[in-house]
Amino acid sequence: MTISKIKSALILVLIVSETFFSFSVNAQQLTTKQLLGQLNTVTTAVPFLLITPDARAGAMGDAGVATSPDVNSMHWNPSKYGFIDKQMGVSMSVTPWLRELVPDINLYNLTGFYKLPKNVGTVAASLNYFSLGDITFTDMVGNTIGQFRPNEFSFDVGFAKKLGDHFSGGGALRFIHSNLTGNITVENAQTHAGNSVAGDISGYYQSSEKEIGGKKSIIRFGVLISNMGAKISYSSTGQKDFIPINLKLGPSLHMQLDEFNELNFTVDANKLLVPTPPIYKDSAGIPLKDSQGNYIIWKGMDPNVGIVSGMLQSFYDAPGGYREELNEITLGGGMEYWYAKQFALRAGYFNEANTKGGRKYFTFGLGVRWTVFTLDFSYLVPDHVRNPLQNTLRFTLLFNFDAPKNTANTVGSDPKK
Repeated sequence: MTISKIKSALILVLIVSETFFSFSVNAQQLTTKQLLGQLNTVTTAVPFLLITPDARAGAMGDAGVATSPDVNSMHWNPSKYGFIDKQMGVSMSVTPWLRELVPDINLYNLTGFYKLPKNVGTVAASLNYFSLGDITFTDMVGNTIGQFRPNEFSFDVGFAKKLGDHFSGGGALRFIHSNLTGNITVENAQTHAGNSVAGDISGYYQSSEKEIGGKKSIIRFGVLISNMGAKISYSSTGQKDFIPINLKLGPSLHMQLDEFNELNFTVDANKLLVPTPPIYKDSAGIPLKDSQGNYIIWKGMDPNVGIVSGMLQSFYDAPGGYREELNEITLGGGMEYWYAKQFALRAGYFNEANTKGGRKYFTFGLGVRWTVFTLDFSYLVPDHVRNPLQNTLRFTLLFNFDAPKNTANTVGSDPKK
């Protein structure tokens, strides 16, 4: 991919990776000319942290905070590991990303967990690697000044513990590295890779078995606040951007229809806990400044605040009031059908308000399980044409292992036990 200007190259990275990266203040200003109710997306750095890494959740409308525990619980809700019924497991996922735009962007995920003895808890770790393909940087007249392959990754470690018959709690620590420019100079500012650290905190509820509609059922509920951490910087100017601190919560329902057939239903609600861009006063489309050189806010609140202030402010700072705040909540949900615990069919839908990005798509998928081995696949279908997410595929390979059987007392033991 060849770009005629360095700044244009960075803008392309912004578009294809949905990464918030800019050295121009004016490029981020909304003015009174842009009426309330128009596009006003909430943007952050390193949004790859919010991309669904696994095919199971990807087939159910990108929902997973309250689904039954599996290897990939690290991304959705670490607390779910407290109820996982396996001793250890590992998962590998591949997601070719934005294939309608470019051919070489991919997200890779590796996740594993291990249940500690004596009910101490469960430890887990995961690695996300996001490759943005090859970029050729050129100067103002088209001369090549360098080539680079932007990439980002995060490494997580987590812990979960069952706190009672129906509750579990957990959390994770995360290191984030984002290298988008290869240390080139942009608008007289020296760029560098961005680094940050963040944490997750979560909770999970799982009911005892009960009858709903004459069927054995289990109700689950999950909540997760993820990526609570330091802002990230990409240049010597000192400008820092929020990472995608996110609130996720939702319920799920499991129903055992008969000996061989079971259904799962789930819904997730998400809200970014970062400031909403305000609308600035302007004159002839040019944002106005006060005597201190700060842009004058017409509607909304100042987004240049601390992390905790930004999280709290995110619930009431939208320029359009509570209606715009509600539009910042995305909803995803779906269903999962299992036959004989060996074959799964999945479907779902994801919805985002048009003024906040307008992502709307159906998802489908299937899974096949053989003893310790499971293969999942998902496919994304947007509900309108020419969507950059169109034809998104995900592949996940999982291995689950039970605890080894105790063979110490083999002489005289009951072979049926």
